[in-house]
Amino acid sequence: MKSEKELNAAILRISMTILEKYPELSEYLREMPVTIPSEKDPEITLNHLKSYYESLNSLMNKYKVDYPKIEE
Repeated sequence: MKSEKELNAAILRISMTILEKYPELSEYLREMPVTIPSEKDPEITLNHLKSYYESLNSLMNKYKVDYPKIEE
């Protein structure tokens, strides 16, 4: 499993990719429920970070399939 530092770096990279290449998806970055700690489990864990990264990756990949860019 990746460390917290590695997961945070991966999340930052994919977030920046989304903001730069797919800015129309940026509104969904703030709405991801995995970033909101629950009352039962208020601490952000490695599993939360991994889940958040996978959510971002899934969002971006689905968008790329559904809306392929026209190559010029």
